[in-house]
Amino acid sequence: MSSEGGKKQFWKRNVSKVPGSIQHVYGAQHPPFDPLLHANLLKANSKSQSVSMRTKKVTSFQEFESITSDAWDVGDDDDELLAMAAQNLNTDVVMETANKVLQIHSKLQEQKQQDKQIETSPEQLDRLEQVNNKTDITRSTSAVELNRSGLDDFENTSLPRQQSVPSRSTIPLVARIADQNTSDAPLMTEREMFRLEKFRQLLAGPNTDLEELRKFSWSGIPRQVRPITWKLLSGYLPANAERRESTLQRKRAEYFAFIEHYYDSRNDEHHQDTYRQIHIDIPRTNPLIPLFQQASVQKIFERILFIWAIRHPASGYVQGINDLVTPFFVVFVFEYIEGEVENFDVSSLPDEVLQNIEADSFWCMSKLLDGIQDNYTFAQPGIQKKVKALQELVSRIDEQVHKHLKQSEVEYLQFAFRWMNNLLMRELPLRCTIRLWDTYQSEPDGFSHFHLYVCAAFLVKWRKEILEEKDFQGLMILLQNLPTMHWGNEEISVLLAESYRLKYAFADAPNHYKR
Repeated sequence: MSSEGGKKQFWKRNVSKVPGSIQHVYGAQHPPFDPLLHANLLKANSKSQSVSMRTKKVTSFQEFESITSDAWDVGDDDDELLAMAAQNLNTDVVMETANKVLQIHSKLQEQKQQDKQIETSPEQLDRLEQVNNKTDITRSTSAVELNRSGLDDFENTSLPRQQSVPSRSTIPLVARIADQNTSDAPLMTEREMFRLEKFRQLLAGPNTDLEELRKFSWSGIPRQVRPITWKLLSGYLPANAERRESTLQRKRAEYFAFIEHYYDSRNDEHHQDTYRQIHIDIPRTNPLIPLFQQASVQKIFERILFIWAIRHPASGYVQGINDLVTPFFVVFVFEYIEGEVENFDVSSLPDEVLQNIEADSFWCMSKLLDGIQDNYTFAQPGIQKKVKALQELVSRIDEQVHKHLKQSEVEYLQFAFRWMNNLLMRELPLRCTIRLWDTYQSEPDGFSHFHLYVCAAFLVKWRKEILEEKDFQGLMILLQNLPTMHWGNEEISVLLAESYRLKYAFADAPNHYKR
């Protein structure tokens, strides 16, 4: 077999499971290398070697899943978009408004790009281009030798890694200074104060109008009211204000009754595998954010995931579910602190507060998973359907990108499996996930149906970079390590505007899928 063919087969089988490979199980949110990386990261030089492996095409979803199981509000223009989000409007009007949002943001992006080019000297650009042109990765090994020791050897292989440009400063993974509605943000503008006051008025009434709340939440929720808003939008708390406190007390007590009843069974023979996998995955969760490396936080995650798995035997614990706890946990910690959260010592909080955060995170994560549980049952049929739908959608909205992937023998399952399994959490910084989930919880079936259009818009957003990659390995490196480290609210707003446009162009027009 040819060296090129062996190389492609090696990537198809092992790029997502080899510990030392690009991304490993982590995406832009927490890559397994220097945390100073940013959106202009470039590929570094590595030694060129050849791969010789026995070919074997992935013939089933189950086989593919088994080898990749561990891979698993900015601008006034947003108001027009969010005002339409909960209404059944004429498609032409929707498209016109979404286009306006995209045009405004596009102009801002062009200006920022010009500013960045001014900051970089021609000599620097020449050197960076030389580095970029030298990238190559291969390794000589055989399929028979690719056992545990072989993987350990591969982990030490010199692979291309994106390098940071020294002129850029580090941006917190949870929130950055320039983002609205986050910790350490500058003084609120008049518009932001108006929005916060509007949320408070909606939440203060005896019965919260959930449709109105969804409409205002679509373009982002102020940090100060995000905890209560998420609890309402997820269905964890009732709209009636008088019933909320009693509901919280009852649900929190119910969760800790589960702990008392089930948690001691984690070492039983029929639960050992589940507990062991959870125990392995938890340290992998956001490894670059100190908050999640605290023993007390990891213990909370361990209990949440184990109890959920025991109570949902049809799916049990699946790698990737551990990521879905983190946004809820961070948002509910913010309910009790004022400053930044990345380095916050949660052990300084009273035990009762920690218990409240844990129980609330469990129930809200459970509500989320209730809507996408077919993603995690046997053979994960929900993910299969969504990946197929993504392929069909992209073929209609950008045929050139679709054909380029096909000609390079890149299958959508190889990169979109993780996008569906982890809801893009490993492709985006956590601060972006939190902002994205504001909209997901505002949309009908946001985590399932609308997520498809977000993934399509996300893929096409990188069309230039995709079309510049001419081979399988280059595309796989790009698609598993997309440069979103410095994304914030503005970039998510653009992504959501495009996703919104796609949804209204295709969701109610099934013939668009047909040629």
